Amino acid sequence: MRQIYFLCTGNSCRSQMAEGFAKQMLGPAWRVASAGLRQDGLNPLAVKVMAERGIDISKQYSKLIDLQYLRSSDLVITLCGDARDHCPVVPATVRRQHWPLPDPAAATGTAEEILLAFRKVRDEIAQRMTALAETAG
Repeated sequence: MRQIYFLCTGNSCRSQMAEGFAKQMLGPAWRVASAGLRQDGLNPLAVKVMAERGIDISKQYSKLIDLQYLRSSDLVITLCGDARDHCPVVPATVRRQHWPLPDPAAATGTAEEILLAFRKVRDEIAQRMTALAETAG
């Protein structure tokens, strides 16, 4: 079974959304997980915007990086510069990708503007996951 790991700073938004899309798009041939450099808790707006796409991530939770899972992954995807720069070293056999996405939790403005920031990041992750799923087999 192939294994993918999504990493972000707090494992609250971007990596959680990526995990949700990957579970839906990659299917049972893949083990899918996400984690962070710290545990900031699952952001309720990430849950809300994923539900708009029919994906329930409400049972997911914020986790710290598991070194064993990391080192046994086929693909590690970082979703922010902090995770990319501070990710523990992985064996040469682990493929790495970086998806530099803005942190929607840092968005400011009205409630609707903040929700729009979450939707934009969600849609970018969906596009990247669709492309990945098409090549992942």
